[in-house]
Amino acid sequence: MKISGLLIVWYLFGNIFYVAAQGRDREIKVSLDEQSAVKQIEIPKNRKIKNVVLMIGDGMSLTHMYSAWAVNKRRLNLENCQAVGLAKTCCYDRLITDSGAAGTALATGHKTRYHFVGVDPEGKPLQTLTDLATAKNKSTGIVVTCRLNDATPAAFCAHNTDREAAEAIIADYVHCGVDFIFGGGKRYFDERSDGRNILEEMQRAGYQIPADKAGLDTIKKGKVLAVWDKHDLPRPGVRKEILSEISSKALDFLAQNKKGFFLMIESSQIDDYGHSNQLKPLMEEILDFDRTVGKVFEWAARDGQTLVIVTADHETGGLTLVGGSLENGEIVGKYSTGDHSGVMVPVYAFGPGAEKFTGIYENTDIFLKIKELLKL
Repeated sequence: MKISGLLIVWYLFGNIFYVAAQGRDREIKVSLDEQSAVKQIEIPKNRKIKNVVLMIGDGMSLTHMYSAWAVNKRRLNLENCQAVGLAKTCCYDRLITDSGAAGTALATGHKTRYHFVGVDPEGKPLQTLTDLATAKNKSTGIVVTCRLNDATPAAFCAHNTDREAAEAIIADYVHCGVDFIFGGGKRYFDERSDGRNILEEMQRAGYQIPADKAGLDTIKKGKVLAVWDKHDLPRPGVRKEILSEISSKALDFLAQNKKGFFLMIESSQIDDYGHSNQLKPLMEEILDFDRTVGKVFEWAARDGQTLVIVTADHETGGLTLVGGSLENGEIVGKYSTGDHSGVMVPVYAFGPGAEKFTGIYENTDIFLKIKELLKL
C-alpha cells in the first residue's frame, strides 16, 4: 500500500515494529526542544589501570556522533576524550557484520561467523573479557537497554551459533559468572516454552533479583540480576535517565572489589532507529548514551584508575548528514539503507591507557588491548 509515495513495510520482532521506507534517499530534518547536558571533565593524571569500562553504541558511526553534536548545538561529553581511533568491523565470513559477530570480536578477540555469539567459526565456545576478569578475581558487569538475549550482551555472557536462540542464550546466564547484570527480556527468563524459570535458577545460584530500582538500590554487595522489562527497555523519553543511573550504580557496586573490575555498557537501540530510518529518536538515543558517557567519565576522573573506551559494533542505516544549522541546532540527514553498512567505527578513549587506542585496527584489537592493560 502506497502512502505519500512511500511503501510502508512492517516487521514484527518481539514487541518492536520497524518501519522501512522505499526510496530512502530523502531528507529528514530534526531539531530538539531542549539541549542535552554536557560537562567539561578533567582528564585524570596518568596512573595504573585497575578498571576498564567498555561502552558500546550499537550501530553508532562518526556521522551519528557528528549529527548529535550538531543537533546539541556543538556540545558532546565524548569530546572529553583524549584519544580517538578507528576500528574495522568485517566478520569472519562477511564484509558487512551483524551485532553477534561484531560483539563476539569485542568480547573475545576472535572474528566469527555472521549471527554467531561467543563461539569461534567452528562453533566452539570462546573465553570472554568477563570470563578472563573473573579468573583474575576482578568483578564484572553488563548493563544494556535491550533484552539480555540480544546479540551484544549474549556475546559476553553466552555461547551459541544462532543469536536468535533466545531461550538457550538466556539459559547460559545461569553459569556466566557476571556479578552485576541489567537489561530487558524478562519473558525469556520466566515465560519459557521449556517450562524452566531462569530467574529462580539464578536465585539458587546466588543472584539477588530486585523487582525494581528501589529494590536494586538496597543491594550493596553480592551478585545482582535486574531484569524488569519483558522485552527491550522503552525509548529515553519513557525510561528517562535509567541508563546513566544504572551505570552509576554498577560502577559503585563493582568498585568495592579492590582488585578491580570490567564493565560493559551498551546503548542498544541506536541500532533500532538506524534500521527504521527514524532520525529524531536516533538522536535522542545517542544523546542519552552521551549523557551516560559523561557520568562514566566523571566517575572515572574521580577514581583515577579507570580506563573508559567508547565504540560501536558497526554502523546502521548508512546515515549521511546533508544540511542543517549549527546556530539553531538543526540537522538534515539521509539514510541509504535499513540495514548495516560497512564503514569503520570510531573508538574513543578516556583515562589512563587512552593513548593505546589511537590508529586504525581490527575490532578484535580492542579486546587484545583491554586484556593487556588489565593483565588478564
